[in-house]
Amino acid sequence: MPAPTALDFVVTFTCPQRRGIVHGLTGVLVEHGGDIIELKQFDDPLTDHFFSRIRFSLSEGADPEKVRADFAVLAEEFRADWSLRPTAQKQRVLVMVSKFGHCLNDLLYRARMGELNAEIVAVVSNHPDHRQTVEWHGIPFHHVPVTKDTKAEAEARLLDLVDRFEVDLVVLARYMQILSDELSRELTGRAINIHHSFLPSFKGAKPYHQAYARGVKTVGATAHYVNDELDEGPIITQQVIEVDHTHGPEDLVAAGRDSENKALADAVKWHCDSRVFLNGDRTVILR
Repeated sequence: MPAPTALDFVVTFTCPQRRGIVHGLTGVLVEHGGDIIELKQFDDPLTDHFFSRIRFSLSEGADPEKVRADFAVLAEEFRADWSLRPTAQKQRVLVMVSKFGHCLNDLLYRARMGELNAEIVAVVSNHPDHRQTVEWHGIPFHHVPVTKDTKAEAEARLLDLVDRFEVDLVVLARYMQILSDELSRELTGRAINIHHSFLPSFKGAKPYHQAYARGVKTVGATAHYVNDELDEGPIITQQVIEVDHTHGPEDLVAAGRDSENKALADAVKWHCDSRVFLNGDRTVILR
């Protein structure tokens, strides 16, 4: 696929299913001399909803704001939720972490190497352990301790950082504090969590030791959107790694780290590429 240029854009469009949606979308592009690079769509017969992602390029003389205005008219006609952004526009990401640093390190590396269409603008942690690593990457590190008595104050500080850094996405990279219902609702659709199992298996402390005791044959991880139901948000992706009786608890931990890294990286990548749509309690991924 061609590398994005300054005149490449992505439009996402979701609305109740009816005839003429694709015709309307492509008609706007034809009107403005747009060239479609990639078009994905899905009609959900269960919810009777339509989902589409189109990557397109404009010619030198085209006016993106006129294209945006025409899409806005179309969205009003079809009662659609939609967005339009330059393909190369990086999403501004704030990462939250506690003591386990593998997912944080993986995201820092992928962002630094350009594998994610994301800029990590800040890292927040309830422990100071990863300050040196984060600041080595030139990223602000904010130590925000959380206790039962300071939880509300800590969450208010987090929201202040989200506003100050103009954050598009919050990533809980093994952040081991439960967000309040109010904060979860505030971040609906723009906060991703990684969970150390196929939900809802092996919840709580030492999940891999629980898995070992049960003689599991796979370990896995689930990346999902945060909502006000603990670890029950819409699932974006899951990863599994096969194991056997020779794997001790620490081997399972190591395999689990790999699955967590991959699941979270995929979820962040797809979100930042505008490939993930909320569909009630589920997601649609247009890959």
